[in-house]
Amino acid sequence: MSETVTDADFLLTHRGKAEDLDAWVVGAAFSRDGKSAGFALGDGTLRLASTGDITGDWQRVEAHEGACLSMVADIASGFLTGGDDGRMVRTAHDGTVEELANLGAMKWVDCVASHPDGLRAASVGKKLHVFGKGGPLKVLEHPSSVGGIAFDAKGKRVAAAHYNGASLWFVNSKEDKPRVLPWKGSHQGVWFSPDGTHVVTTMQENALHGWRLADGQDMRMSGYQSKIKSVSFTAKGRWLATAGADCIVLWPFFAGGPMGKPPMELAGGDGVLCTRVACHPQHEVVAAGFDDGLVLMAEIASGKVVPVAAPGRGPVSALAWNATGTQLAFGTETGFGGLVDLSKR
Repeated sequence: MSETVTDADFLLTHRGKAEDLDAWVVGAAFSRDGKSAGFALGDGTLRLASTGDITGDWQRVEAHEGACLSMVADIASGFLTGGDDGRMVRTAHDGTVEELANLGAMKWVDCVASHPDGLRAASVGKKLHVFGKGGPLKVLEHPSSVGGIAFDAKGKRVAAAHYNGASLWFVNSKEDKPRVLPWKGSHQGVWFSPDGTHVVTTMQENALHGWRLADGQDMRMSGYQSKIKSVSFTAKGRWLATAGADCIVLWPFFAGGPMGKPPMELAGGDGVLCTRVACHPQHEVVAAGFDDGLVLMAEIASGKVVPVAAPGRGPVSALAWNATGTQLAFGTETGFGGLVDLSKR
């Protein structure tokens, strides 16, 4: 991979903008209306950039009285964040901050999620709080602290990862009884496949676990050098891209996979761990960030690698595409943020 990163800052320099944000970048996201990119920081602030002019000034917004712990795009526009101040807040494109829920001054809102159908969720300890268009909808209890949450593509189910497995709940069910997907160990993040047929979790161990929902078949995906902090399905769900190794690891979710099938590896060779992955929303292309600060894009079919940002700015901690796949945002643990426009000119 070394030879591919010559002039690795070309795209960032000529088609992007970068800022020193002075705090760990916890998350990056684009608003669902496409108007803005947001960066959530460990000092409780957000930075907002207009996608119409990424060279313009980024707005600083005071969102939390402590650290931001989680961030996603909100229902229709703006951003949803959780903080160690016990609050779930919405930040609009113009920087207006609205407190949507105060879940306890001594509580941490570890994870947040949203769905375009008017749903939001936030996890605090063992509890998963679900909110509808009219406000609080239900509180779902788990056997241990919730490590990750996710809505399925249709917004009918919400998943929570916890110790010894994951729980699936129907959002609008009158009787709240979860379908429990069991597997011993601590499960930390959770994702639905785009078609809703599989659920995958990251674990405390250097491994992934998955379930095929039709029959509950288990899938063990191991062999990583470190904890897997980031996974991403390709647009049609054919591949699951993961961090945690010294390359991008892609598991096939077609032709009967991933059971009994080896993963594909891309953009490896330098011995530097991949820390973040984000699949393109339309094409089979994966953006990846590494422990040395390198950001690149890799085409799955050809293996071709295109650098986005050079190493040297700290481990990549956040990575996101906009909905059309024309802009890419990234951030690092040292507080470096970048936004690149990849649209045709």
